Amino acid sequence: MEGKDVIGIAQTGTGKTLAFGIPMIKRVAQSKSQGLILVPTRELAAQVDKSLRNVAGPIGLRTAVVMGGVSQHRQVKALKKNPHIVIATPGRLADLMDQGIYKLNKISVIALDEADRMLDVGFLPQMRTIFKLAPKDRQTLLFSATMPKAISKLAAEWMKMPLRVEIAPQGTSAKNVEQELFIIKKQNKMRLLDALLDEYKDETTLVFSRTKHGAKKIARQIRNMGHTATEINGNRSQAQRTKALKGFSYKRFRVMVATDIAARGIDVRHISLVINYDLPDNSEDYVHRIGRTGRAGRSGKAISFATPDQKYDVKKIQRLIRKTLPILDIPELPNARPKPPKEEFQKQRKSFGGNNRKRGRKNYGTSRKRNSGRPKRSARGQAASHPRKKNNHQKNNHRKKRRQRNTA
Repeated sequence: MEGKDVIGIAQTGTGKTLAFGIPMIKRVAQSKSQGLILVPTRELAAQVDKSLRNVAGPIGLRTAVVMGGVSQHRQVKALKKNPHIVIATPGRLADLMDQGIYKLNKISVIALDEADRMLDVGFLPQMRTIFKLAPKDRQTLLFSATMPKAISKLAAEWMKMPLRVEIAPQGTSAKNVEQELFIIKKQNKMRLLDALLDEYKDETTLVFSRTKHGAKKIARQIRNMGHTATEINGNRSQAQRTKALKGFSYKRFRVMVATDIAARGIDVRHISLVINYDLPDNSEDYVHRIGRTGRAGRSGKAISFATPDQKYDVKKIQRLIRKTLPILDIPELPNARPKPPKEEFQKQRKSFGGNNRKRGRKNYGTSRKRNSGRPKRSARGQAASHPRKKNNHQKNNHRKKRRQRNTA
């Protein structure tokens, strides 16, 4: 409230959004300036916008969301209306700044939510550009559940004598989340997941995969077990991610499979079970994962799978959370289920455009007939040696027409 720079450390699900949102709303309203909130994912951008609109809307303050994965047209229109607070992902914001559509000259306060991920190596170039062009006379707020020392040093470049506030030591997991660990061979993970989903059949479950391909494969296997499941990962379009998250929020899907990046911003309060099918690459991500359950004072449970060669990774997690994870005995596992039929693969591929989409061709629904009759004539009037063989002039014309269709 006093305008000082702040580094805030708090457990996931404890209301960090309003902790920086309310002071920002007050400062923007008093100074008639603009606030900027930077977030790592599209889902988190939408979540922050929803929370702030409930507070800022009744007093006449407008917000705008700027994020990748969707057309920039509506976002540009929203920015031209001079919103009081802009919630953005760094990639799209930097792109609009390069185009000269958006400038930072009115910014009086910048907040970074999930700061540990925002300052990660992948976001660093855009972040440096944004802070370089932002006014020097500003307030900077960083909030996250974890804040490694190396990242704190990097953040100090952009802050002036920041005040560090810790609701709990960094890496602290929620007290109302029960944590368990299974040591199991990789080939038996799916069978253990089958057993747990059957044991906790009444629980809304979030399953974490380390890779995007793994998330898709796990979701397919879960559907094959007879459960309603969807997935959210970086390969899915924004419309698909929004549809999956909405279906999970309204309990149309009992299970959601997610990757670490895509999971930032999942604020579904009725998640009662988190399963780490794969351990995260970074131990800090473990805190964010299990923070998806036990939110707002509710109780939850987190179960992790680790292979025998991941004991060092388990120790790193235990050092971070300052807690020893209890290792449970493997229950009786069901027989391995057969792989999903190939028809399901084809159905999913067709629903997203299939191979035609990858090759840049429109799917017209009907195959084009080939002229298997007389040989075609070349541009010089000579008969081609083969009815399907084209000379370079014909190939160039065909490519030109195809590009025109795709850009039409």
